[in-house]
Amino acid sequence: MPIAANARLAPDSFAELVAELTPAVVSVASTRGPVTANTPSRGEMPQFPPGSPFEKFFNRPGGVPGTGPVPERRALGSGFIIDQDGYVITNNHVIDGAKSIDVTLHDERSFNAILVGTDPDTDLALLKIDAEEALPYVKFGDSDTAKVGNWVLAIGNPFGLGNTVTAGIISARSRIINAGPYDDFIQTDAPINRGNSGGPLFDINGTVIGVNTAIFSPNGGNVGIGFAVPANMVALVADQLRANGQVSRGWLGVQIQNVTPDIAESLDLVDASGALVSDVVEGSPADLAGILAGDVIHDFAGQTVNDARTLSRLVAHFKIGQSALISLFRQGREVEIDLEISERKNVVAEASISGPLGMALTELSDELRHRYQIGEDTTGVVVQRVLPDSFAGNAGIRVGDVLLSVNRTPVSRPSDVAVQVEVARKEKRKTILLLIDRQGQRLFTAAPLNVA
Repeated sequence: MPIAANARLAPDSFAELVAELTPAVVSVASTRGPVTANTPSRGEMPQFPPGSPFEKFFNRPGGVPGTGPVPERRALGSGFIIDQDGYVITNNHVIDGAKSIDVTLHDERSFNAILVGTDPDTDLALLKIDAEEALPYVKFGDSDTAKVGNWVLAIGNPFGLGNTVTAGIISARSRIINAGPYDDFIQTDAPINRGNSGGPLFDINGTVIGVNTAIFSPNGGNVGIGFAVPANMVALVADQLRANGQVSRGWLGVQIQNVTPDIAESLDLVDASGALVSDVVEGSPADLAGILAGDVIHDFAGQTVNDARTLSRLVAHFKIGQSALISLFRQGREVEIDLEISERKNVVAEASISGPLGMALTELSDELRHRYQIGEDTTGVVVQRVLPDSFAGNAGIRVGDVLLSVNRTPVSRPSDVAVQVEVARKEKRKTILLLIDRQGQRLFTAAPLNVA
């Protein structure tokens, strides 16, 4: 039987809505220090990480061909004001590594911005400008209620062309593009391009339902596939950045994986859903509450757990110190466990910086294996941060990569890497050979080494 559908007319015009919203949308320009002329730009739409199904189609703008020092670069993006005091949301990749940040309003007034805080895991940043007057601002909507097919508007600064408005619909929900550990993107066909990064995606009611962050582009331009961080996630991050300058996330203390159809059959499950616990960190909230390897978690604090990534996201955004009721299947029966969520340790702060390469490294731990889905048989050091415009960044090293060896010498501590880098420098090598493990795939990459 055919499905009956009622015809609905498109809006006659978005003019009135755009006029109301545009004053709260800003252009963001960041200035970075000296780099080489062929260093890739980091101020625009981010490149999908290796392993993403979209990687080969995504183009990130590069620098001017050639070599030699460039005094400084300006990266352009977008943002929007979220309260009258001048707090501004943008993408972290727009301002990452900036010496200075300028915010330009709709009326062309420009202000030097203070960086309140960043959250690289969700690619969000919070800025503050002082206009000495109440500023126009926009409100967050409920992105959980946004439906595929709903009208949306994107306003921003594509290619430096400020106050540009485009319209489209929500094309898909909960997209995972392997951009970070908490992927849950809204996909839209509203044209967004380089420079739209950090700008708002509005619903028809004029509330922000997302922050435009990434594009799928085989040719460098818009092809009707863009991705926005959901507003509900943005609001949680913004509140924490405003209060603390950083984001704290909940921690359960389990290694988890998706339930495959074969696993579901072997465990006598109705369907292949939920998060299968493969290991429990000793002394963690999960361990203390009695969660066991082999348990399949299907509900967390009243929220359905469809897969491992869903559970990670729910736990991360749960309030630290509060109790959560977890429902799981164990050996054919349902079990409910009540436990208190603790704070995920800031492993980045504990990492060591390898100066010549420009990346933060730390030793492997159970928590890191769970966070980045690193196999038990993998040994090495974990990349926790890649500094902007560094040799590691230019070599394609990513957060979550496991550095297995340097110049064919296995490494297990950050100090091992530093030793091998120093050996290479003494031998006047121009590059060093790195072997990395990226989500179970091993690959070699050569990092340029400054021997001056």
